[in-house]
Amino acid sequence: MRSGMIALALGLLSLRLLPVLPSVGWVAAGGVLAVCCLCARRWFAGLLLLGVCWACASAHLALADRLPAELDGRTVWLEGRVAGLPVQTSSGVRFQLEQATSRRAELPARLQLNWFDGPRLSPGERWRLAVTLRRPHGLLNPHGPDRETSLLARRIGATGTVKAGERLQALPAGWREALRQRLLTVEAHGQEATLVALILGDGSGLREDQWQVLRATGAVHLLVISGQHIGLLAGLVYALVAGLARLGWWPQRLPWLPWACGLSLLAALGYGWLAGFQVPVQRACLMLAAVLLWRLRFRQLGATVPWLLAINGVLLNEPLASLLPGFWLSFGAVAILIYCFAGRLGGWRPWQAWSRAQWVIAIGLLPALLALGLPVSLSAPVANLLAVPWISLVVLPLALPGAGLLWLGPVGEWLLWLAGGALALLFEVLERVAQWQPAWEPPALPVWAWLLVAAGALVVLLPRGVPLRGLGWVMLLALWVPRAQVPVGQAEVLQLDVGQGLAVLVRTRNHTLLYDAGPALGNVDLGEQVVLPTLRKLGVRQLDLMVISHAHADHAGGARALQRGLPVRRVISGEPGELPGGITAQRCHADARWTWDGVHFSLWHWPAADSSNERSCVLLVQAQGERLLLAGDIERGAEQAWLAQPGQPSVDWLQAPHHGSRSSSTEPFLRGLKPRGVLISRGRSNSFGHPHPQVLARYRRHGLEVHDTALHGALRLQLGAHGTVHRLRGEPRFWRDRPVPDDAPP
Repeated sequence: MRSGMIALALGLLSLRLLPVLPSVGWVAAGGVLAVCCLCARRWFAGLLLLGVCWACASAHLALADRLPAELDGRTVWLEGRVAGLPVQTSSGVRFQLEQATSRRAELPARLQLNWFDGPRLSPGERWRLAVTLRRPHGLLNPHGPDRETSLLARRIGATGTVKAGERLQALPAGWREALRQRLLTVEAHGQEATLVALILGDGSGLREDQWQVLRATGAVHLLVISGQHIGLLAGLVYALVAGLARLGWWPQRLPWLPWACGLSLLAALGYGWLAGFQVPVQRACLMLAAVLLWRLRFRQLGATVPWLLAINGVLLNEPLASLLPGFWLSFGAVAILIYCFAGRLGGWRPWQAWSRAQWVIAIGLLPALLALGLPVSLSAPVANLLAVPWISLVVLPLALPGAGLLWLGPVGEWLLWLAGGALALLFEVLERVAQWQPAWEPPALPVWAWLLVAAGALVVLLPRGVPLRGLGWVMLLALWVPRAQVPVGQAEVLQLDVGQGLAVLVRTRNHTLLYDAGPALGNVDLGEQVVLPTLRKLGVRQLDLMVISHAHADHAGGARALQRGLPVRRVISGEPGELPGGITAQRCHADARWTWDGVHFSLWHWPAADSSNERSCVLLVQAQGERLLLAGDIERGAEQAWLAQPGQPSVDWLQAPHHGSRSSSTEPFLRGLKPRGVLISRGRSNSFGHPHPQVLARYRRHGLEVHDTALHGALRLQLGAHGTVHRLRGEPRFWRDRPVPDDAPP
């Protein structure tokens, strides 16, 4: 039984590791072979193959439900039903649309839409909308999140922006929406949105500073409904029944164990229903049901049986769940607890068991956090040691009855007022913990170092008295393995995918330079959200120089976040006086030259420039005869001034000036530089029309290799090795769109 469940789980989990899906024909043939193996009682092979085929078939169906390529970027009229709880943002509303139909084309079953300055929507309403549709896509950088994975796992076949719409069917607010609005109006010490997150699983109202505190302390799972909430509520109900039975207050005619298990499951399902039964809640309820069934009838089989039963149940219901980080963290945490607590000799007092549970989870989940590229909260054991009992024993017992008794007016409001006060006190404590020990973003590890860390974590968690247990702590030192050194005389260049902006990292053996800092507009700061985390994952702990080409927000917007997050020894800009507040920079001078580790750098600036773009500070990098020109947003006038300088060499690689606009990359400029390739940084389907078709045609006429972040993700070049550009989107992943050919229109 156990071996069969292991085989099925391995087959279902294999989907996460597949670079390419086998064809439908091979999947069908594999299914037939699986049935033959099962008929021949080759249980392990048959169930393993069955799991692989079921996962691959489900992935094929999800990929087939994506928006057709011919509709990408087009605006169509469609009709559909609003699903889930729409999220009100500072700029409008974000929501999901189901049952979408259009007269013009077949549409995916589920869409994720943004409506800027849109009206308030209610779940279940039907709308007729004009939507500009996009295929699932997202920024793609080394060791960063892959938005396409998340969209596929949630079976969202397209995203889009609403241009206009009319309500076809006005419905009264559903009970969840009505409850959310009611919760937001009660007085709860400023924690009204937090109560909504805790009761309904809708964290959209949490402020950014609250999210930062939760991430820093590893407490996100406590404030948005997760498996832990389901388990806490079920555990309280089970403990209540068991306590009553032990005191002799439970009716003797009713066997306490079946009733404890049944009422616990009923409470969990009720909480899940309240939270809208999202995928994490479904997963938690299924796992809880397996644990209760094991406790009731199959305890002699060992603690791994309900874990395997739950993991197979979740993946059989939704094989794409293995693409989400939450799946690995939730099941990983339970597996660590089973590994550390099941079958140990001797007993622990309750407070010992609770405190040890926190640190074993922190150590046990470390390999998973590293593999998923998530920050590691060093303060999580301390924060959870305090926060989990506070949420489970104080906040939840007040919040859930309070929400249920709101119809009584003052009674429910008073309970929610108390729950809000308890949450406010908790946030004060968590803020202090976050200030004491913020989250750590460790650099990405090579495979061998990660395997050493994973083995070390398992060894550390062995029972006391096991020989060489202390060796595990030595193995964990692989966390600080030094990164691969850039050869002397070469430079590692990484052009990040930051949408309609620019950020280029240049590293020599002992020095690091950043050219431009990514865009920032309103509440969206890609310097903080993309550039800074990527630098930390790459092991960058200090910038020797940050060159901000000019003061436009798409180049300089992220500079403040980078200065807050990393030591920056020096800043140079073509417009030092116009940079965002708080940034002190030196003016770019045309005669600035220096050498780092055998790599030569030189700056250039057009003194006669009369516009911000033309004042861009230009950087030329030369490594072993191979040259890269970072041109910022210079246009026709600055290009002519560059060519007018005596003795300017040709270059091998050109960062497309002004994102490939029509006013740049002129014919004389390309003819004078003679590059063999161009690197374009721009947003997909940007409103400026970058790169311009005439410029692309000019690039092709000169025979240039065209590398575009919007099509290919982040771009990596080893300057001085005289190789080619590595495109991150070119790495095989079955959920990614294949890179568009270079000669395809943007």
